[in-house]
Amino acid sequence: MENTGVCNGNKGSSQHEILEVFDREMGFNSPRKFAHRISASEALVKRIDLAGKLIGHEGCVNTIQFNHCGDHLVSGSDDRRVMFWNVATRSLVLSYASGHVDNIFQARIMPFSDDCTIVTSAADGQVRLGKVGESGNVQTKKLGQHHGRVHKLAVEPGSPHIFYSCGEDGFVKHFDLRSNSSTKLFCCSFFSENNHHSSSNSLRLNSIIIDPRNPNYFAIGGSDTYARIYDIRKLQQDHPSSNQDQPVNTFCPKHLINTDDVAITGMSYSNSSELLVSYSDELIYLFQKNMGLGPDPLSVSEQNLEEPHMYSGHRNSLTVKGVSFFGPNSEYVMSGSDCGHIFIWNKKDCKLVRVMEGDRRVVNQVEPHPNIPVLASSGLDKSIKLWVPMSDGTLPLPHNLEEIMESNKRAREDQSRATLTPDVIMHVLRLHRRQATAYIERRHDRDDLESDEEDETENAFMFRLGDVDGSLEDGNSTDCSIV
Repeated sequence: MENTGVCNGNKGSSQHEILEVFDREMGFNSPRKFAHRISASEALVKRIDLAGKLIGHEGCVNTIQFNHCGDHLVSGSDDRRVMFWNVATRSLVLSYASGHVDNIFQARIMPFSDDCTIVTSAADGQVRLGKVGESGNVQTKKLGQHHGRVHKLAVEPGSPHIFYSCGEDGFVKHFDLRSNSSTKLFCCSFFSENNHHSSSNSLRLNSIIIDPRNPNYFAIGGSDTYARIYDIRKLQQDHPSSNQDQPVNTFCPKHLINTDDVAITGMSYSNSSELLVSYSDELIYLFQKNMGLGPDPLSVSEQNLEEPHMYSGHRNSLTVKGVSFFGPNSEYVMSGSDCGHIFIWNKKDCKLVRVMEGDRRVVNQVEPHPNIPVLASSGLDKSIKLWVPMSDGTLPLPHNLEEIMESNKRAREDQSRATLTPDVIMHVLRLHRRQATAYIERRHDRDDLESDEEDETENAFMFRLGDVDGSLEDGNSTDCSIV
């Protein structure tokens, strides 16, 4: 049976808390240092429980993000609406139709924009901008277009203007809001045996992140097992026609090198530039900087490769799941799961600290609060959950945890659908029916989406602040997407 990595005792954590309080009272710890250490304590993480729900979306919630202060949260959904929430009161502040014609996969607040500039991406391949005016109106505009779904955006830390997108067409694009334009940086391809990229087979990209300690570096992951690191300084944006798909480093667990049936769905950087990578129908791995395979991983000998930390117990198969750190210094690793649970591991020893039931079906995203030990989660349910260390005592791991983990392991190993519930099966069937009809309806609307050079100004729309009922002007279905 798979090693559960279960932590049952909390005596050490309780003693740690007592010592921290003592040091604080004696003046040995500054208030900031004390808050950080308490926030990272295992005993506090074990008190995390459901504090409330944000209810308003009419479809599955695929993306959530706290603003810089952590007092508000933005979300995007299959209902193609973007919503802005007050976290403390759990109330809806703003809702607007994004202009997307398919499910929203990512919504991000631009830094230093007074939370008034939001960029989104979706299954329609569009990257769009939402600008909140002083009167509460929201103006939306298309900034760029991929030929395929766009699961993730990456905002340059501290920049109110710069962000990147990656799509299932394999392209990575650079956006500058000062010019309202996008630039194709390169098309990512599979590695081939001749130490170069295959020019005929582009990689479907699922994730892109920027190193917070050095924004010159960003990582992408997609339909193979290699996490690729690029240096933006080496990408000549004024020569997009040249082949610039040249990573400066790559990462992959030894046993997944040259594996064909595994893909990367989510990645995250820690505050010390450790790279966390989540694989579909596989596990989560933590790479240190010295574990890189270099720019040409096929030429590296596998014998002396150091094994990364591994986090197991969940299952990542049905949806494109994210992965994230938790704690002031990235002390914990978090992920959702197909079984509907949220898993939190201790980063150092890879042991499970907390497992919560976060969704009736599938948890897609788990987002940490930027300042305090609070997190938010979303998935195939239409609500967003808020989690706070509010329990009077430490909460135990589920009594049936071994059964949950063993079920996830069996399903992962045989890649079966044995863990699908009737609800999920019905959602899949409805999705296929909806996509079959929606494709025909949208064909006549997409002639203007074929080129990045087209005039985007005619795609602007205006929506009122009071339009918060979740209604859709185009009448499209809001069935949840399990793709």
